[in-house]
Amino acid sequence: MNLQEWMNSEEGRELAEQIGRSMHDRMRREQDIKRKNFEILNQYAREGAIVFTGSSLMEQFPIVEIAASAGIEKTIYNRGIGGTTTDDFLAAIDTVTLIRKHPSRLFLNIGTNDMTDRVYGDAWMDHLTSNYGKILAYLRGQSPETEIFCMAFYPANQNLPGSHEDPGRWGMLKDRTVSNIRECSRRVKVLAEKHGCRFIDVNEGLALDSGEQKPEFAIDGVHMYASAYEIIFQNLRQYLS
Repeated sequence: MNLQEWMNSEEGRELAEQIGRSMHDRMRREQDIKRKNFEILNQYAREGAIVFTGSSLMEQFPIVEIAASAGIEKTIYNRGIGGTTTDDFLAAIDTVTLIRKHPSRLFLNIGTNDMTDRVYGDAWMDHLTSNYGKILAYLRGQSPETEIFCMAFYPANQNLPGSHEDPGRWGMLKDRTVSNIRECSRRVKVLAEKHGCRFIDVNEGLALDSGEQKPEFAIDGVHMYASAYEIIFQNLRQYLS
């Protein structure tokens, strides 16, 4: 029996499920620690700063360092937490947005972890859309003067070597098709307009003609190297001034 056959066997699937549960539990513990640390740091955060927030794609954006290297002398906080869904975000929204500190600008990239049928089945996109609307309604109600930027979702790539053979990786990628990502971004744009926010697409230079993430930026088909974030920064720099 080769490795692929064993992975598809009952024993292989049981082990994969055990590993998956263990990783999920560990991720949850790490998220709790990060939220607790943000609660502490938020006590000392400045009013009217610039906030970037979302899930791992925002957490891994080295915006503070890149902006400082570019000579931008503004206070910027990154409150992204890896693995965050829109449900998680709503549950900790004050902590992860600093909205009670009335930021001058807030950049939002949340929802990519909702792009899966694992929990909500075929209704996952509707769930994402509903929660995103709740997020914007709350933020706008708490701080009407904050300029909120809703970012288009970054491109993904389902066709990198090994993507289809790795069950965990494919589980993360299978619903992140070009068409699904574009439709989610279209829905976010509609919600942004409804709630008086700004929709921005800062993805120019990240994708192939097919709409998939360029392989040279790809870590796993979803997450990206710092070289991609340098491009993103140049595309959104105009919104920081």
